Amino acid sequence: MYAELWMGTLATGPAVVKPKGILLPDYIAKNPSCLGKTILDGFNEALPFLFKVLSVNKSLSIQAHPNKKHAEELNRKFPDIYKDSNHKPEMALALTDFEGMCGFRPFSELQIYVKGVPELAIVLGEAAVESVISIDVNDEGAIKAALKQAFSFLMRQDSMVILEQVMTLVARLESHLPVDCIEEELMELIIRLNSQFPGDVGIFAAFFLNHMKLKPGEAMFLAANLPHAYLSGDCIECMATSDNVVRAGLTPKFKDVDTLVEMLDYTPRSKEDNLMSPSISVDDPCVRVFKPPVPDFAVHDIQIEAERSYVLSEEKSASIVIATEGQGDFSTIGKIGPGHVIFLPANESCSVKTSSNMVLYRALCLPQV
Repeated sequence: MYAELWMGTLATGPAVVKPKGILLPDYIAKNPSCLGKTILDGFNEALPFLFKVLSVNKSLSIQAHPNKKHAEELNRKFPDIYKDSNHKPEMALALTDFEGMCGFRPFSELQIYVKGVPELAIVLGEAAVESVISIDVNDEGAIKAALKQAFSFLMRQDSMVILEQVMTLVARLESHLPVDCIEEELMELIIRLNSQFPGDVGIFAAFFLNHMKLKPGEAMFLAANLPHAYLSGDCIECMATSDNVVRAGLTPKFKDVDTLVEMLDYTPRSKEDNLMSPSISVDDPCVRVFKPPVPDFAVHDIQIEAERSYVLSEEKSASIVIATEGQGDFSTIGKIGPGHVIFLPANESCSVKTSSNMVLYRALCLPQV
């Protein structure tokens, strides 16, 4: 049982081209034309995306990813921590019911929590509390400044103060003492996070961040500097080829708090603002296209009915395809089913005859309009 399946060329976990017995980056280096015009024009001779399947049983760290310029700076200054110089925008597409935290929640919600949760007010301190509750919710600049002040103070608060207030809060919630402003869903999340990371500062971060619940087929896009954490469920993930992560909570790994609080996007958004809406391919009604606002990657969600002949179309970009449901006989490699992965060079198609309803996910680069 594995928590992550990586499909790509990142040095810490490169894929293998099984029939040829060589690493995918080595295969591409010998056959750069397989990447296609879209990638060669925009990314030289490197596959720009990393494709993953994640199975999240325990909450993953509160983190954000730097933009390209910041990634280059971090790699230059701290190469042992930030091992590459690329940015890492990413997209999570739910395979099952999927749960995460993403982006700062609407500021009016935070104001309610600060006023109604004494433990949160204590860890933020009087100055931050006053700043949060006194601001006009229509003053965007002041809101961002207050959010940064409050979140920064939280992340830098003494660990013993955090521990004491987490324990007090969790004891109240578990005793079913009234906390009118905390809805049941958030109560459950706080108790669960404390069971996984007792007394962690990230538990209070749940008051700041949107609690996202995705149904299968829904997706969210994580732009640079957007705070987030994956909490539970299975998903397809696609991202730029990088492993640059800045963490600050819910993790035993290295926390770079100062870097994180300075880089974050402190724009409050609704849950809906963080969702990605797919489009239906004009050429193929079996395909839903998830195209984020970055050139590095896109994902096709392909649903094929049983007993059907189907063609994976030629694209001007190399693709990585994974099957997650069903069975099919592929013209180039034979029978495949859930868990099988295909590297499809640019300008090549592949036909399949399905024996049952089949679901494929295809990562690729799409031409920029």
